[in-house]
Amino acid sequence: MQKGKITKYKPFPSIDLPDRQWPSRTINQAPAWCSVDLRDGNQALPIPMSVEEKLTLFDLLVQIGFKEIEVGFPSASQTEYDFMRRLIEEDRIPDDVTIQVLVQSKEDLIRRTFESLQGAKRAIVHLYNSTSEQQRRIVFGLDKPAIIDIAVRGTQLIKSLVPTLPETAIRFEYSPESFTLTETDFALEICEAVVKVWQPGVENKIILNLPATVEVSTPNVHADQIEWFCRHLKNRETAIISLHTHNDRGTGIAATELGLLAGADRVEGTLFGNGERTGNVDIVTVALNMYSQGVEPQLDFSDISAIRKVYEQNTRMEVPVRQPYAGDLVFTAFSGSHQDAINKGMTRLVKSESELWDVPYLPIDPKDLGRSYEAIIRINSQSGKGGVAYLMESEFGLQLPKAMHIDFGKVIKDLADERGAEILTTELFYAFEHAYLTSSTPFALESFNSTIHVNQDGQEQAECVTTLLYKGERHEFKATGNGPISAFACGINQLGLAHFTLVSYTEHALGGGAETQAVAYIQIKTDKGTNGFGAAIDTNIETASIKAVLSALNRALTIELTGQTEPETVNTVSTVR
Repeated sequence: MQKGKITKYKPFPSIDLPDRQWPSRTINQAPAWCSVDLRDGNQALPIPMSVEEKLTLFDLLVQIGFKEIEVGFPSASQTEYDFMRRLIEEDRIPDDVTIQVLVQSKEDLIRRTFESLQGAKRAIVHLYNSTSEQQRRIVFGLDKPAIIDIAVRGTQLIKSLVPTLPETAIRFEYSPESFTLTETDFALEICEAVVKVWQPGVENKIILNLPATVEVSTPNVHADQIEWFCRHLKNRETAIISLHTHNDRGTGIAATELGLLAGADRVEGTLFGNGERTGNVDIVTVALNMYSQGVEPQLDFSDISAIRKVYEQNTRMEVPVRQPYAGDLVFTAFSGSHQDAINKGMTRLVKSESELWDVPYLPIDPKDLGRSYEAIIRINSQSGKGGVAYLMESEFGLQLPKAMHIDFGKVIKDLADERGAEILTTELFYAFEHAYLTSSTPFALESFNSTIHVNQDGQEQAECVTTLLYKGERHEFKATGNGPISAFACGINQLGLAHFTLVSYTEHALGGGAETQAVAYIQIKTDKGTNGFGAAIDTNIETASIKAVLSALNRALTIELTGQTEPETVNTVSTVR
């Protein structure tokens, strides 16, 4: 690379359009969409698709909702021609779908293209020739009049051949290839020469496709080119202005969106941006960007994972993990602060009666695309307690009390630090189970029974009869309290095996129906000031509560015994009976 003053390259010139209108506009409706996956996308594949693979992808495009599909370049090869014939002869094209075929402005190719269209109900014949100064000078060695003549002669031939297909409704599209590299006034001149031959009307509009065959400028310059063209085109109402943006500068999506603001009516592109060099514009992203702004895109991506699977199988391309909307990780947060915000947003949304999506870091609801909430938050060493708590609830139905988030969050952070890798959701539950649910040292419960009676003061009291193991030795006791949990705690303290106070207690149902279980969470504090959190699951809520007390006690004693650093806690006040 050159350093300092760069002399090898020059900046792309701007367009003189001081009264540009596109910056103040918004996109409020979907354009006409045309998929070029089967032509532009296919020609960019290291291994082009077979006819069968192209048929599968065609069916997918129809399913998504494309009404215009560029199916190929039938004059370019026998495979392309055969694919076209199978679509027509096997009646694979729905009545509301128009196929599009690309052809250079050469007589033999145009005639071969019309042969391939025999029997089609409707078709767009897409004629193109290169128009840029660079192409004229380096590739063709022709001046502007000669380039215009190529386009005009091709248009004349196509118009003369239309009557040979009386059963086919033919529409016409013209592309000045490398439009963005062509002098804008010359692009207008050659398009108007073509329009003059074709003679379109309001009912039979011509498609003027203005391709960024090579992306060479910032998106605002592209928008200026489109707006200038639309404002200077004669009889604008008889033309559909189409965009076909590539992604050489990585701004194909932005260029397309600004081109629509500038007056374009139609977009050609591919699924996930497949195409030559850095690809075509990604129609999935453009459409879902509109959807995220409340605009109906007229394309169905409600099962984005299935669409991606068919695409990858048939093109042998892979969708990157950070691809907008479709990548594996685009709805995933590892950052603790992001996880906490998402968790709070999702919780608030569930409680809210509003239909408006309003969750931090998630501009679109993953469920709208068939994605599950499992992938939103994933755990590694950078994750926080909020993300851990969210997954425990969303995946396993465990609504950990807020004070417990810190304690279990530390368990997972220690595990992630030790592992040095992502913690799977199944491992998350295993860690919870190991820390709380299967705890049996030093205390384990053998039996517990409680009864309620009224004392001399007319108040209800609970009496419990308990058998438990402490370091393998059996202990039995009777104790009373204002509830079963407090009676049980009093009994353990009276035995002198441990001394603690109950801090908080919460419970909730887990699951539904006849097999519903209950989960109880307990926070205690030992006489040494150590907080212990416990949890237990049982079909009987009372049993779950008693087991949760022992779980909390075991965890507190383990912290004291091993000298673990106790996480800071947030004590919540609740009545423990």
